[in-house]
Amino acid sequence: MSALKNAISIKRVLAVAALTVAWCGLWADLSVANLAAGFAISVVLTNSTIGTRCRGGIRLVPLAKLIALVLGDLFKSTISVALEIVTPIDSTEESIIAVKLPPENRDHLLFLVVAITLTPGTAVVDADPDTATLYLHLLHHDRMDETVAHVHELASLTCAALPTNRTGVSV
Repeated sequence: MSALKNAISIKRVLAVAALTVAWCGLWADLSVANLAAGFAISVVLTNSTIGTRCRGGIRLVPLAKLIALVLGDLFKSTISVALEIVTPIDSTEESIIAVKLPPENRDHLLFLVVAITLTPGTAVVDADPDTATLYLHLLHHDRMDETVAHVHELASLTCAALPTNRTGVSV
């Protein structure tokens, strides 16, 4: 029982620290006032009943893979779009596609929208949480199959990294 309490305490400390860092990152300023405000807000949030009641957590290995995938996407797509801009030939063939995700991805739609839209060349133009469908704008329609597979990979890693009781993983 003591080990379980220690694990919960460690998770709470890590959550407070991560939320405090995120708060400072959102303000783009590391100051005493931002650290204090971020700490206070994160303590309140981690000890309140704000949000959905579900058992979840963070899985570090899938989270590291997810972060690496998003950073890799950001790098590759930035290079691709930059090359598209500096070359005199326009090889874009824009399209809008629908990507249907499994129902367990409903809890992570906002994260997926941000991760996909963050990378240049692809943007989420609409999301239907009832059907877990994302509507994407693509610069290169010929990469549609690759993009759909990639979105499913992002969704799968997101569910693995940030499980909820709908994803079937309990803490």
